[in-house]
Amino acid sequence: MTPKHLAFVAFVTLFCIVDSQAQEKKLELLIVSYSSLTGNRAPLWIAKESGLYEKYGLDVKLVSIAAGSVSLTALLAGNVHLTTDSSSGVVSAIARGAPIVTVSTNGALPYQLIAMPTIKTPADLRGKIVGSSRIGAGTDFLLRRILAKLGFTPGKDVSLIPTGVSESEKRIQLMLQGKIDATIGESDKVFQFELAGQKISLLGEPKNFGVPAPGSEINTTRQLLREARPRLKAFFMAYAEAIALGRKDRELAYRVFRKYMRVDNPRLLDFTYRVQFMEAIPARPYPREDAIQASLEDLKETTPKLDGMKPTDFFDPSLIIELENEDFFSKLEKQ
Repeated sequence: MTPKHLAFVAFVTLFCIVDSQAQEKKLELLIVSYSSLTGNRAPLWIAKESGLYEKYGLDVKLVSIAAGSVSLTALLAGNVHLTTDSSSGVVSAIARGAPIVTVSTNGALPYQLIAMPTIKTPADLRGKIVGSSRIGAGTDFLLRRILAKLGFTPGKDVSLIPTGVSESEKRIQLMLQGKIDATIGESDKVFQFELAGQKISLLGEPKNFGVPAPGSEINTTRQLLREARPRLKAFFMAYAEAIALGRKDRELAYRVFRKYMRVDNPRLLDFTYRVQFMEAIPARPYPREDAIQASLEDLKETTPKLDGMKPTDFFDPSLIIELENEDFFSKLEKQ
């Protein structure tokens, strides 16, 4: 065999070895739960559809768990590695001793205070029935904050009742049936009813009343943050790149809305993209300290263990800071 042939054989052999090793390298499993089919979940889906998890060495399984208490229980049991839950649920769990920590965010949920068409202004809510989902839920705390800003005391100026219904669209239906006069609804669900010809009075968004909107925070356990840090960092690299991709490619976001949310109306696609993706999700997804602070204030009267605790006791932004220090976000923005 000539030297030329020997060199070729050596090259082919080396290529086969490298290819075999690459195939043998297993992706690391990461299970992520989310609680609702809303537009601010889009980065999770974009990363899945675009192969970004695999790009960063992960086999990510996305699971839907509607109730926050169930998802946090699954997190503590080791059945999931990351959850997306309201800050109030996380603060409450940590106050009870759960070793959970918020590490990032899906952004603020775009809620709206809505009412029957006959109610024209927030002041018109006096004497009316306002429905939340359940006592202690994010919508319940949000409504209490808004009502306080309006100078209303539940049980005196208005009736604030738990409907037991967590889905915005079902609470809106209860309102339109006349069972409650007003409620809190996610903006895209409200818009869907308006597109169908229903008349709904829009009384304002949380910011109009000077209160922070509840968010969907991304959480893990402190043990996982220590022991699976490279895996979690890889996830947020994929997550951040998915945010950047969605910001640059509207149609990509539309595709995941169609697939996961079953949204196809062009006006609703545009609304969801603008309000629940572009406006709600930060390009650099640091934990939202204002949402955690609001949850602390909501819960402190009923949870004595929160006395003396600060927002920094509940979140750890170190993974996002690490990516920031590596210029990861800047590089994504320049692509």
